Amino acid sequence: MLKRFFYQYPVSSLLIVLIWVACLLPVPETPLNHVKLFDKWVHFLMYGVLTATLWAEHVFRRHQEKGMRLFVLVFAAPLLMGGLVELAQANLTFGMRNGDWMDFCANSIGVCLGNIVGLAIRRLR
Repeated sequence: MLKRFFYQYPVSSLLIVLIWVACLLPVPETPLNHVKLFDKWVHFLMYGVLTATLWAEHVFRRHQEKGMRLFVLVFAAPLLMGGLVELAQANLTFGMRNGDWMDFCANSIGVCLGNIVGLAIRRLR
């Protein structure tokens, strides 16, 4: 099943891997660290782009998921991943990263906006 997902959603799969890697590596110091809520904007964009990409691949590759399967794919799974990433940051990075509920909120808002964009893509198609 996982192999089929990677084959059917290659760009989304790549984004998922990149998000996990980016979220578990130590954060380098950059001039943007001083921008207020910069980290939250990054989380918002990562999950918004991921969700919109899932929709785009679903629509343009004419996948057959409907109903509950589609809901899980484009809404529940990204939300779950956002929560798991935060738990992994809190427990698996040996203090280099920390889990943050506000990051999870930013992830969730990104997923919601990505679904709005995805539904617009679906409607226009």
